[in-house]
Amino acid sequence: MVIGIDVGISTTKIVGLKDGKVISPMRIRATDPVTSLYGAFGKYLYDNKIELSDVKKVMLTGAGSAYVKEPIYGLPTEKVDEFLSNGLGARYETGLQEMIVVSMGTGTSYVKCQGDDIRNICGLAMGGGTLQGLSRMMLKTSDVKYVAQLAEKGNESNVNLLIGDITQMPLPGLPPSATASLLGKAQSNTAPEDMALGIIFMVLQTIGSSAIFASIGTGIKDIVFIGNLTLLPQCRKILMPFEELYGVRITIPECAEFCTAIGAALCHKP
Repeated sequence: MVIGIDVGISTTKIVGLKDGKVISPMRIRATDPVTSLYGAFGKYLYDNKIELSDVKKVMLTGAGSAYVKEPIYGLPTEKVDEFLSNGLGARYETGLQEMIVVSMGTGTSYVKCQGDDIRNICGLAMGGGTLQGLSRMMLKTSDVKYVAQLAEKGNESNVNLLIGDITQMPLPGLPPSATASLLGKAQSNTAPEDMALGIIFMVLQTIGSSAIFASIGTGIKDIVFIGNLTLLPQCRKILMPFEELYGVRITIPECAEFCTAIGAALCHKP
């Protein structure tokens, strides 16, 4: 078995790859990347009854992998490029050969994939870190799960300015429900539920709009979103309308949050 590990700053994702099949994806949170990594690895072996001797190699990627200076438990260990891992993992999950892969982590990266040509084309300083920071300032919490639950009770039209709010005239290609200005209606007394939804809209719509620019710039119509933010219950509702608005195809794989770890394992060359 080859183990692929995506080491984030506070969250580590780990998968096993055996005979071309992904085995038991797992995620672990911790206060620092090294603790998160070793906690994830130990728990993964224990839960799946895997012996160290069963592991051929450990493939590491992600920003937190820079903190790892030695082989994991003495096993052959290799660090691999995160952008390549994003592309390989997304290709494994979707079967697509040509796509823009949008990896939504603390920030966001955009990777162009055309066959074996996989390269990072741009990045955006907005992602889960932005969501947490705004939530701390505006909602006094950094618990993203709680913010998402709060947002489920929110009303977008109470916080975002929509096209229908500023004109009664139909605009070509823009339905009245399209967003004209994110947080354009926000007030000092906006309800927490509406503000939570507004924050999530702002982060995801900005990431999605940048993906559209990447699509226009490359001519690639398939856009694949991966990473932790795909777990937000609002994710599909906010991103899928881009398909009709801009004539692209949006895919959120079943194992979207584990794509980078899967890609890391796939980097192993027998």
